[in-house]
Amino acid sequence: MALTRFLSSRATRSLTVLSVALEAKRALETGHRLRGVLLLGLAAITWKWAVLAVFVQAGLRMLRGGRTGAA
Repeated sequence: MALTRFLSSRATRSLTVLSVALEAKRALETGHRLRGVLLLGLAAITWKWAVLAVFVQAGLRMLRGGRTGAA
């Protein structure tokens, strides 16, 4: 229950939206247009479902092999 309260707090949701938006910006800058557009769409719905964004970002990091930026 504490985790649910933490994930639904205003500060956590704001940080999650910002994180997804920055990830989208990074994808667009490196030429991954589809990934960037999809992440922008995710950023739009992240305010309501912050947990979804956490799982999507974790999945993207696993696909990239743990890299956080362009290699």
